[in-house]
Amino acid sequence: MSTAVSVREAEPAHQSLVRRTVEACQMAKEAAAAAAEGIATGSNALLNSVRLRERELDALDVEIDTGVTATITEVGPDQARELLACMKFMIGLERIGDHLLNFANSAQAVGGRLDPEDTRELTHMATALEKMLADCATAFAERSLSKAIEVLRADAEMDRLRNLIFLRHIENPENIWRRASLQVIFMTQSLERAGDHAKNLAEEVCHLVSGRPARHILISCGKPIEHMFLEHLKRREHKR
Repeated sequence: MSTAVSVREAEPAHQSLVRRTVEACQMAKEAAAAAAEGIATGSNALLNSVRLRERELDALDVEIDTGVTATITEVGPDQARELLACMKFMIGLERIGDHLLNFANSAQAVGGRLDPEDTRELTHMATALEKMLADCATAFAERSLSKAIEVLRADAEMDRLRNLIFLRHIENPENIWRRASLQVIFMTQSLERAGDHAKNLAEEVCHLVSGRPARHILISCGKPIEHMFLEHLKRREHKR
């Protein structure tokens, strides 16, 4: 009597690359979470972990670039578009890793010399970036336009926080001496630029799913991004 042996079918190469791209999003999200908690608590261990994740993102960038190059000629048009999206995602995620590493280095350089207001708003920015990257991962994995649009909305909040910090440290209308202004500006710019790359990832999902630019999707929703941002603020105030 023969025994049936089930053999697990190997994962197709293009599906593996898509899965690894989603894992890279999660890795970038973890780096943003470590940056947020690291700046909030002053933990060097958490800030050092950002460096490790940045290296892992670099390795994934090489892996996916090599895999897409080897695979793209063997798949159909729809799968080829997915693979091109994987490459674009990894370019953005690798740059996000670089910006988060710059943030962590500046945070360690400044030590405990940050004003509480700066610590609070930088933590808020890093936490917002963490959520943007989580939504990017979901948007790409599930081809979700709604998640992609949430990322586009969140970028406006990142810009608002950047403007608040810049106003306080660069324009300084009260003419108050503030500590570690240079490092605060560097950290703010790093997070804001990382948010811009996350926004680009969301725009790539919009194009992959609909074949249209993100701005056309926002217009078709009948709400400019400014209106959606105001609604987001109202919902947040209502929850308080």
